[in-house]
Amino acid sequence: MPSLRVPFVVLILLPLAAAGAGAQTLTLADALRRADARAYPNRVAAGRSTEAGGRATGALRGVLPTLRAENGWARTTDPLGAFGATLRQRLVTPAAFEPARLNDPAPISNFGSAVVVELPLLDPGGLLGRRAAVRGREAARSSEEWTRTSTRADVIRTYFGAVLAEEQVATLEAALASARGHVREADALHRNGVVTRSDLLLAEVKAGEIEADLSATRSGMRLARRRLAVALGTPADSAFTLPDSLPPAAVVRDVAARAAADSGEPANRADVRAAGLGAAAAGADLARARAAFLPRLATFGRLDWNSGSGPYFGRESWTVGVMLDWRPFSGGAELGEAQAARGRRAAAEAQAEGAAAQARLEASQAEDALGVALERLGIAERAVAQSGEAHRIVARKYEGGVTSVVELLDAAAAETRSRLAFSQARYEVIAAAAARRQALGLDLEVLDALDR
Repeated sequence: MPSLRVPFVVLILLPLAAAGAGAQTLTLADALRRADARAYPNRVAAGRSTEAGGRATGALRGVLPTLRAENGWARTTDPLGAFGATLRQRLVTPAAFEPARLNDPAPISNFGSAVVVELPLLDPGGLLGRRAAVRGREAARSSEEWTRTSTRADVIRTYFGAVLAEEQVATLEAALASARGHVREADALHRNGVVTRSDLLLAEVKAGEIEADLSATRSGMRLARRRLAVALGTPADSAFTLPDSLPPAAVVRDVAARAAADSGEPANRADVRAAGLGAAAAGADLARARAAFLPRLATFGRLDWNSGSGPYFGRESWTVGVMLDWRPFSGGAELGEAQAARGRRAAAEAQAEGAAAQARLEASQAEDALGVALERLGIAERAVAQSGEAHRIVARKYEGGVTSVVELLDAAAAETRSRLAFSQARYEVIAAAAARRQALGLDLEVLDALDR
């Protein structure tokens, strides 16, 4: 029987080991690639960009020729219609002019077919409408670019926010294990009469506080993973494996220094470009609306077939000509459209100015925030060393019977708080570095070094 048990256990554990070996850690680069393809804001922006491209393509109607085919069938005894169909089919004979046949014709069927080509010669509204649509397409593409940059920055924050939660859970788990050890030690000392019952109860209270913090942090970790899954555009997949801790402080500082080394101009940000192009599109649209008062000139040509046998049967006939369309007044519609276009241009210009001012403000804020985050990181790093040393000193005092278990637990709690603050400080530097590059319109690929 024992000889069968070992292979049975091995068969059970092998799939589990294979699954564990196949689990790949989700890196920042992987997360960014997923978001580029699947993130909801990116997909929405891509759809709007495609829509704007469609409008620009449709605006070619005022510039390029149009080609259409016309087909129809009619059967009539109307005197004028019947004679016209006979004439179009080239079936007129002297007998067709007999008064009786003219006044009371027999039913006649006619298949009318035509191919028509129209070419704008002068269409100011069409040309300016095309220009406005092209500017709108360029604005949508710049807006899509900014959305993708913003999504990547958000993914960086969300990704490392989830990693931060993992590290904080590990820190609190270690603190809880240590606190429970202290409780067991206090219980043993209480049974031996070395400490009072109040010391034991206070130790249990401290351990309970850490356990409550750990429960809340675990809940936050699960929420952070789901938030990351939504940011990646895959809300049903939150079972990915993440690093168990943030990069060391030295790595964070090095990447932050590289992220801060590049200079950029907020005016070159994609959202600022999009706002400027939107203002240009609004200006072109106003010119289009004003062009409605101007005449339009076009030429056309058509081939016609008329037959009682079917479409495109019979002898063909052709027609060419020029059309002038001028509507100096159409009940005030042109005036209203021009007024609306002026309002859109004013709003778009104000939006462009506001986008440029906001970009400069965000760049200044991001620069300051990164400096503050780096200072906090240095303070938090020193606090970890200091609280750890204080904890060791109090532990030696406690072992020598010089201090109480409460002071020992307070020292341990102080060290735990400093470690949690140190984790938070590293995260804030990463987030600030990403925000600075985003605010200056720089790429975020330099932060991929945090994976290493």
